[in-house]
Amino acid sequence: MSAIRDYVQQPFGTFTGLFALQVAADPEKTAVLCGDAGISYRELDARADRIAAALQRDGVKPGGAVAICASASIDYVAVFIATLRTGAAVAPLSPSATAEQLAGMIADCGASHIFTDAAVSAHLAPVAAGVGADFIALTEGARGAPLEGWMAPEGARPEPVGITPDMAFNIIYSSGTTGTPKGIVQSHRMRWPHNQLTDPPGFGPDAVGLVSTPLYSNTTLVAFLPALAGGGTVVLMPKFDARGFLELAQQHRATHAMLVPVQYQRILAVEDFDAFDLSAFRLKYCTSAPFSAELKAEVLRRWPGGLIEFYGMTEGGGSCVLVAHEHPDKLHTVGKAMPGHDIRVIGPDGRELPPGEVGEVVGRSGSMMTGYHGRPDKTREAEWISPQGERFIRTGDLAKMDADGFFTIAGRAKDMIISGGMNIYPADLEAVLMEHAAVADASVVGVPSKDWGETPVAFVCLSAPDAASADELLAWANAKLGKMQRLADLRIIDELPRSAIGKVLKRELQAGYAAAG
Repeated sequence: MSAIRDYVQQPFGTFTGLFALQVAADPEKTAVLCGDAGISYRELDARADRIAAALQRDGVKPGGAVAICASASIDYVAVFIATLRTGAAVAPLSPSATAEQLAGMIADCGASHIFTDAAVSAHLAPVAAGVGADFIALTEGARGAPLEGWMAPEGARPEPVGITPDMAFNIIYSSGTTGTPKGIVQSHRMRWPHNQLTDPPGFGPDAVGLVSTPLYSNTTLVAFLPALAGGGTVVLMPKFDARGFLELAQQHRATHAMLVPVQYQRILAVEDFDAFDLSAFRLKYCTSAPFSAELKAEVLRRWPGGLIEFYGMTEGGGSCVLVAHEHPDKLHTVGKAMPGHDIRVIGPDGRELPPGEVGEVVGRSGSMMTGYHGRPDKTREAEWISPQGERFIRTGDLAKMDADGFFTIAGRAKDMIISGGMNIYPADLEAVLMEHAAVADASVVGVPSKDWGETPVAFVCLSAPDAASADELLAWANAKLGKMQRLADLRIIDELPRSAIGKVLKRELQAGYAAAG
């Protein structure tokens, strides 16, 4: 194990290098479980070798790209590792994107191969003829050559490839409602620090990580990859449901999980949550969406183990960490800048703001995207250059820093409501609404106003049917809000529209409100 410790502590190494050391250390240990199937480190290593050798046989070279668009599975994991072994970048794509968007992403990253399952193949059918990549079928009924017959023979190994820090590790596409989303290129240099979570209190050989978020998401990768790099066992849950999560956690004695806030909310709402044995948990992680102080407190009170919230972007830059179990008085924040991360708040004029003032968050660290694939103009827009000439990544988030260095998020800059010339931060209004016992979830958006330019409207999900009326909640909230913050309207809905990783789709709320008149 000393070889692994020494490797992790290097300034730079690779996931594949660390994974190889774990294979050598405990080859028969279970690496991945999915449903009734499981695979050892030795078996996963051999399967990844066969896939990598086949990719090289097909002409895949360092600097290329291979796309995967499918539900989570053991073979998904094997293809991911195999692609890295060829020196190509992995492009994990969201099955929820439109067929046209997926075709655009495959073309944009220049993928030579696209690995799909039957459901995604059917989804892609209308555009498949125009896709230039070779289709490889991960499941029966999927388009292309079946994986089992396409792979190189048993015992095949790929030609070794040297990996340098600036080579692309993966290309993750940003969510987008129109056109082709931007491809975020993350280098091996950017990914390497994530593997150093293998040391306590992160993922080690005795860790059991329960993965219930999609494998195409950076949210998942920052926990999934370190679990394998650390020699632990990953339990895949291809489709999340709250009770199923609890059953898997209890069955496999899960020690770690990365979840988004809406998942925590749904899990804790399971009627007999407290009857499940979750005592093996050491750490839960959270990221990707606003995490209310009240929900964090409930997680800490009812769920064994610590809670760590990460704040950051797929693009990288500066990240914050809140070790919630150590700072119960800071649950309203996203924590402090991680070691080695430089986070600042700037005003509309690009000048740095002092603590206590709200502005856009910009960050700089060793974990920064190379840029948006083929989009130098969008890359420049995402950058802020300090007076000293240092490159920072703009987050688009509005926040303020307190005297202790903890950051409180006020919302997205594009979601800020300007009403009568005054700035209204939706997060402030949502926090007030969530104080009401009848409110289970809430989101505030700006809608056009003849008198004010924009005005805030709330969408609320109730904690129980008929727990309160819209008029009651509107009056209650406006009595607590400042005059310029008051809501123009409040609508009760069954569920907020969310992305696969829990972000509220505010544009859908705005469009629905406009359509309803």
